[in-house]
Amino acid sequence: MTALIETKTQKIQSMTPKEIVAELDKYIIGQDEAKKSVAIALRNRYRRSLLSEEMREEITPKNILMMGPTGCGKTEIARRLAKLMKAPFVKVEATKFTEVGYVGRDVDSMVRDLVEASIRITKQSKLQEKYDIADGIAEERIIEAMIPGSKKKSEPKTKSPFDFLMNSGGYPSQKQLYEESQREKEAQQHETTEVEMAREQVKQQLRAGLLEEQFIEIEVTDQPKGNQLDMSNEGMSIAIGNIFGDMMPPKKKKKRVRVKEARKILREQEAQNLLDMDQVTDEALENAEQNGIIFIDEIDKIASNSGYHAGANVSREGVQRDILPIVEGSVVNTKYGPVKTDHILFIGAGAFHTAKPTDLIPELQGRFPIRVELKNLDKEAFVQILTVPENAIIKQHKALLETEGINVEFSENSIDEIATMAYLMNEQTENIGARRLHTIMEKLLEDISFNIPEMDAEEIVIDREYVQEKFQDTVHKDDMDRYIL
Repeated sequence: MTALIETKTQKIQSMTPKEIVAELDKYIIGQDEAKKSVAIALRNRYRRSLLSEEMREEITPKNILMMGPTGCGKTEIARRLAKLMKAPFVKVEATKFTEVGYVGRDVDSMVRDLVEASIRITKQSKLQEKYDIADGIAEERIIEAMIPGSKKKSEPKTKSPFDFLMNSGGYPSQKQLYEESQREKEAQQHETTEVEMAREQVKQQLRAGLLEEQFIEIEVTDQPKGNQLDMSNEGMSIAIGNIFGDMMPPKKKKKRVRVKEARKILREQEAQNLLDMDQVTDEALENAEQNGIIFIDEIDKIASNSGYHAGANVSREGVQRDILPIVEGSVVNTKYGPVKTDHILFIGAGAFHTAKPTDLIPELQGRFPIRVELKNLDKEAFVQILTVPENAIIKQHKALLETEGINVEFSENSIDEIATMAYLMNEQTENIGARRLHTIMEKLLEDISFNIPEMDAEEIVIDREYVQEKFQDTVHKDDMDRYIL
């Protein structure tokens, strides 16, 4: 296994399922069953890596099917899991695929998207390793741009016939040649010493940060944009401007920028030059095959009732049959090479309001052996979502308003009232889960955000009465008794 895969398995090894769940708890409230399932699935990947080569090939990941209403955390669990493990992750909507022969995306494109994600992750990790070397090269190039090196020795001029006649047949004496060479050597040594002293002085000023705002002219590689022709159905992508790129040297252009910007540009450019893209591609393909996670959302929308097969349902079942070989394990051709999907973890998710998991074709049902049902969010869950996670909604809004010098404080009873409003709105209208909190918070802070430039107050306290006043026409509090058991 490559070094990249080994470092990833070491990270997985250091985290037990309980520790994985504890990390997910920082961002996702409740849904313990779903968290436990994905944590075990991730740990099993590490366990599999410890087995012999023969046994490892036999063990395939146990794909997960999440069922629950929208906004209850299905996508967030998968996304946080991938971020936690730095694994290649891609989220696709099952509804964007159509059966072969119809207009729409080919199901193979989900694997190609995963490979692209893996290439980005692997390339970035390799660039991080090269940045130290690239920083030194970038510094030298900045110094070279500020203090150009000594000029090359000029070529001797072509002598005319008159020089030949006037200078003893045109042949200088040995003494004359020696004296000229000595003078040139002394001049070059003097010039080199002066350049080196000037460069050393500039280097010290650069490292002290004294030249950050100075403009310099640097030479960068000109990369044409917007000439990518994507032919996703065939699994290939052609950059029209680069068809003959390997036959010609890269095009360069001059750019006048500040030193601090030049350092970033040159650092990135030199790090790219130090990369071995063949090695990056090989590691990325293996990373995608062994650690990749594909999250198929809205999988219930391609399920069709068994008693009715007409119109759109035919296409839906066709999409299921197209997805089946990808989930079962097959080889997909990408522009970086063939990719086996046998050991990619697939997580299916859907609300399953109108359809049931049993409405999927039996073969596909069998490929998602772990079923997890996510629960509806209640008022207590909304209170926790508002305050507990590291990226809690209230923390986000407070931070946004603090950028303009306004400190907004939420009293405990206002948070309780917001949670009650969210719960009631979900019950009275459509249940959109935690996304309802975003709707309420935007409405609640709308006037404050709009009037900030003209406001004198530096601190604003939001209490229960303020929340009730904002939503008195939206939520009918009289109906609350109907929803309390």
